[in-house]
Amino acid sequence: MEHGFHQVVFRMSRIDHIGIATNDISKASEFWLMIGLQQGEDHINLEQDVKIRMFHGNGKNGSKTHSKVELIEALSEKSTIARFIARRGEGIQQLAISVNDIEHMVTELTNNGVRMITPKPTIGVGGSKIAFVHPESTGGVLVELVERK
Repeated sequence: MEHGFHQVVFRMSRIDHIGIATNDISKASEFWLMIGLQQGEDHINLEQDVKIRMFHGNGKNGSKTHSKVELIEALSEKSTIARFIARRGEGIQQLAISVNDIEHMVTELTNNGVRMITPKPTIGVGGSKIAFVHPESTGGVLVELVERK
């Protein structure tokens, strides 16, 4: 395969969320609450060894906004989030994109030479399907693909 840009028909619907790694999810929540975001339920993902807390805004009609802020706290020092914070400090860890058909997207990306961290989607918050694209293929940004139910 030649190097360079390869166009993939990327059927994304929108930015789903921005993931922020933090040492203290309660302390990190204060800012997002202060600016008016609404806190969702906490989720524990044992596979990733993390606690996750989502925040959403409210649209003009009072409905939840689609794009969210996700705070991520390591449950142990073995977690990838703990290693991320040890190397880079707290801050933006990933950009998540909503897709309509994650299996098809992962196949298309892989066929076009994109390096995947998770070559097969796994289950994320709320039963969504997720897969991660390696930052090597995205200009240094960890991208999470998300297919919501």
